[in-house]
Amino acid sequence: MSEIVLQREQPDGRLMCTLCPRECQLRDGQRGMCFVRMRQGSEIVLDTYGRSTGFCIDPIEKKPLNHFLPGTPVLSFGTAGCNLACKFCQNHETSKSREVDAMSARATPEMIAAAAVRGGCRSVAFTYNDPVIFYEYALDTAAACRAAGVKSVAVTAGYISGGPREAFFGAMDAANIDLKGFTERFYRELTGAALAPLLETIRYAVRETACWVELTVLLIPGQNDSEAEVTALAEWVVEACGPDVPVHFTAFHPDYRMLDVPRTPVETLLRARTIAKGAGLRHVYVGNVHHEAAQSSYCAGCGTKVIGRDWYALSDWGLDDRGACVVCGTALPGVFVGPPGTWGRRRQPVRLA
Repeated sequence: MSEIVLQREQPDGRLMCTLCPRECQLRDGQRGMCFVRMRQGSEIVLDTYGRSTGFCIDPIEKKPLNHFLPGTPVLSFGTAGCNLACKFCQNHETSKSREVDAMSARATPEMIAAAAVRGGCRSVAFTYNDPVIFYEYALDTAAACRAAGVKSVAVTAGYISGGPREAFFGAMDAANIDLKGFTERFYRELTGAALAPLLETIRYAVRETACWVELTVLLIPGQNDSEAEVTALAEWVVEACGPDVPVHFTAFHPDYRMLDVPRTPVETLLRARTIAKGAGLRHVYVGNVHHEAAQSSYCAGCGTKVIGRDWYALSDWGLDDRGACVVCGTALPGVFVGPPGTWGRRRQPVRLA
């Protein structure tokens, strides 16, 4: 297990967890808001290290990552708990779990890397809940994967403090970061968190690391889908991160504590895509709906469709082995190594033991 100090003693004897901006202050035996980090004596520990809610091989496009090893399989896993309190959580059975025993799958980092190799996976994804909260487990697993020639992917809300941020994104080859909205009101009322630390994480990951980053925005009717908010969000991404960061606008469906909110219409997603492209973003997608044209990738130089997608299955392919358009030679930003994979839409549960 990695030797990482993520705590600070307070004058009243409590220990402050310094992993994320919540900075939970704990007495002996208390757990942080994330549930999986707790104080044991003079230390704050990850007491769920080496335990997972399960493993599955997915298409990389499901993360979603459209510019990272397209068509390849990724071994996905997560744990329990989360450091956000999203009222619209679509993985609440695990991310909101308060039962350690629910994590029945036990696996060392080396076991996970070996399972990825056996399954023909090019990468391992830390997903289903946020890998920030199982920081040590994620970093150790990423190191084991790197040693085995397997890449690491974080699917994260990006709610992490500046100190541990460097090691976290330094260990990842790719990340999809949820930009859940673009107002402090939205973050405060619907996620129980703050927007500003997330924006700093996104800016840092894109500008200061070698990690490939894509962003996901879950559009919720009446909450974060206004033309003004989508415009402001897209303009910020262009200014802070550049025009080549892929952005996925995905559809909300009623879940958890927002069962009375309707599903996002596809027209809302397409409108957001148009707004974002008008603001200067070059690669904008829609998700959680079937729309082949808006889920495909196009060359920024000549407009040719270079990657066709039907849900998670690839169709058209117009890139050379370096990831450049075969018509005009313009590079598609991302990580492209050789020909595309052929995994398609399959979802394959995996048992490590």
